[in-house]
Amino acid sequence: MKVSTSWLADYISLEGVTAAELADRITTAGIEIDGVERRNKGLSGIVVGYVKSKEKHPDADKLNVCIVDAGQGEDLQIVCGAKNVAAGQKVPVALVGAKLPGLEIKKAKLRGVLSQGMICSAKELGLNDKLLPKELQEGILVLPENTEIGQDILKVLGLNDEILDFDLTPNRSDCLSMIGAAYEVSAILGRDLKLPDPAADLVEAGGLASDSISVKIENEDYCKHYSVRYISGVKPGPSPLWIQNRLMAAGVRPINNIVDITNYVMLEYGQPLHAFDGDKVEGGVLGVRFAREGELLTTLDGQERKLEPQMLVIADGAGKAVALAGVMGGLETEVTEATVNLVLESAKFDGGTVRKTSRQLGLRSEASLRFEKEVDPNAVIPALNRAAALIARYAGGTVHTGIVQAGTAAAEEKVLTLSLEKLNRYLGTDLSLLEVKTLLTRLHFKCGDADQGLVEVQVPTRRGDISYDVDLIEEVARLYGYDNIPITLIEGVTTPGALTSRQFQRRELRRLLADGGFQEVMGYSFIQPEQSKLFPALADGLLSVKLAMPMSEERSVLRTSLIPQLLDIARYNTNRRQSDLALFEIGNVFFTDEEQLTRQPRELPVLGLLLSGSRASKQWNVEEQPVDFFDLKGALETVFNYLGFGDSVSYEGDAPENYHPGRSASIYLQGPEGRVKLGTLGQLHPELQRELDLEDTYVAELLLQPLYSAARTNLQYTELQRFPGMERDIAVVVDSAVPAGHLLASIRENGGTLLQNVQVFDVYTGGKMESGKKSIAISLLYRHTDHTLTDEEVVEVHDKVVSALQQTFGAELRK
Repeated sequence: MKVSTSWLADYISLEGVTAAELADRITTAGIEIDGVERRNKGLSGIVVGYVKSKEKHPDADKLNVCIVDAGQGEDLQIVCGAKNVAAGQKVPVALVGAKLPGLEIKKAKLRGVLSQGMICSAKELGLNDKLLPKELQEGILVLPENTEIGQDILKVLGLNDEILDFDLTPNRSDCLSMIGAAYEVSAILGRDLKLPDPAADLVEAGGLASDSISVKIENEDYCKHYSVRYISGVKPGPSPLWIQNRLMAAGVRPINNIVDITNYVMLEYGQPLHAFDGDKVEGGVLGVRFAREGELLTTLDGQERKLEPQMLVIADGAGKAVALAGVMGGLETEVTEATVNLVLESAKFDGGTVRKTSRQLGLRSEASLRFEKEVDPNAVIPALNRAAALIARYAGGTVHTGIVQAGTAAAEEKVLTLSLEKLNRYLGTDLSLLEVKTLLTRLHFKCGDADQGLVEVQVPTRRGDISYDVDLIEEVARLYGYDNIPITLIEGVTTPGALTSRQFQRRELRRLLADGGFQEVMGYSFIQPEQSKLFPALADGLLSVKLAMPMSEERSVLRTSLIPQLLDIARYNTNRRQSDLALFEIGNVFFTDEEQLTRQPRELPVLGLLLSGSRASKQWNVEEQPVDFFDLKGALETVFNYLGFGDSVSYEGDAPENYHPGRSASIYLQGPEGRVKLGTLGQLHPELQRELDLEDTYVAELLLQPLYSAARTNLQYTELQRFPGMERDIAVVVDSAVPAGHLLASIRENGGTLLQNVQVFDVYTGGKMESGKKSIAISLLYRHTDHTLTDEEVVEVHDKVVSALQQTFGAELRK
């Protein structure tokens, strides 16, 4: 809300307070002022002049020589190049020595002709020409005929003004008006308030308004009050310059006297108004109803809009929509130069309904902004009377007797009881009852005594943000001054903050993966229904969750897997030539066991990873190395080892849905409660890769809850090895179907306490190897913690290991 200080001064004295000081005091009291703008952009020496004559320049086709009376005792000769300059106009004239933004006027000869000043355009005066009427946006600024010659242009255009930009929070809709701002400043400065009296300025004449117009409301839940006045014999034209100046100061473009007055009163009272051409309202009836399915309305901006049943409209006697209630009027009943009779509307529409209509149609207006935040219900009639009085004065209309209205139940003011003891306890102050009542009275809240130590406060309807006694305490605090509230030490038992074990583990997991070269991403929780079926669910027997009101079909189901979003992110990056990807996400997936939701769905924390592209970029001495299955498996093993249960994890080769049948596996964790499936890893199925236009891509998805439960949070230290170990390498030939992991498990089981480490270092197939067989080379490290091993000790254990492999898997030692 842009608040003009000169306009504000109509209601309250600002003597002795600069705009900057006022901005500081308002900000300190709780409403932030974004800035203070001076309308005078450095102008001086500019007056109103009268163009007495205009002649063509003798040596320039595009220049004119004008004789101008600027009230200086003698006429001035000014050379002007504007196309719209003409004799008989009142115009702004910059005298010799005048200053404009970035310019000082001097005597000069233009093509040999003396020029004693400059006739100015709006832009040259520092005005925003987009806020001027269209006919004044180009060329020089033409002033009204009744403007006094020689008058300072700063006074004429209201440029001796400063604008406060109120940055209002949604609850302070009362300050979306000049009167609301005046109430606020009055309370802050402690000065008297002088407000206009619409009823005193209004003169009713002619017949009864009800003889020309009637109104009705179909559903009073969405329109509490609808009122109109009938005004005949209006003469549309330019509005007075002072109204135009104030509208432009508030950022509103003047149009004509009728529309300008409705906008002026809206800014003054915060109550939006609308004027209909009375002769275009069929049947002399206006009714408030909901739109019909598929109904069309062309609004004042010239756009035809398709309405929906939940949108509130104003309809005429023929049942045709003529305005969007609280948002914008219709083009068919627009006020034009030919308008003679007016129907002036003021109403209280439901804010939620107006907000939905405005959002669905993408149509925001100053009116909808105010209705959305709930206007003062008791300002409907005063604003209507104020606008009618101004139209009668400046548009020559006759206001017919009476207000035609429906749903006229007046809003009641809230009465709250405030405890002095509670207020002082909350604020840490020692205010007396008289001091509290004085502060609240400055806000124009009526105060009365209740029981001892209590004050009964009557809250005006304009302050819809005050509902409880704590709201009153906040009002007292900001008027008393936050800087005046004493500093007190916090008392009570405190405990240091700390992360839960789950939070700590999740943070460590993020750090570990990031240090390993992975980048964290965040995908949408909403996915396409088809995406929820791509990969096996981590929770068996449960259903995906459909959204009741999705943003779009592409975001209509809660995700059951992180992988679809990881693939979307991979495609996005690949399409932008970023194909070397190492991504991870820690997030929730969602399931339900109900066809129709009656309770919150289940949320499971999940870790998702994706690898694609190259492990290392190509260099002059290094070949490009594409990632593979074992890079992803190695990253997971790093995580498992870090969490302290790497030996308890096993892998089983299988072919989950949409995974490569020969390069995928399920991951299992052997815990105290048995064997639990953690998740899956592997390469995407080649057909899915082609469909998504991706190169070889590897993904993994793990349930985090079992990881958290199995993680060993306490660090365990071991002594450095004091005795040497003994290595033994074996190569065994087994059936191709035997997993290497099963061989390693057998070796660990039979190696006993002497076996410290075992790992596969080579797998050989093909060549001279028998069909259906493979050779696996395994390295074993034996060590004793108390002494150096002897050959006899190692041979005994090693023979046991080899014998177990031969008996269990039919393994043959390869020579």
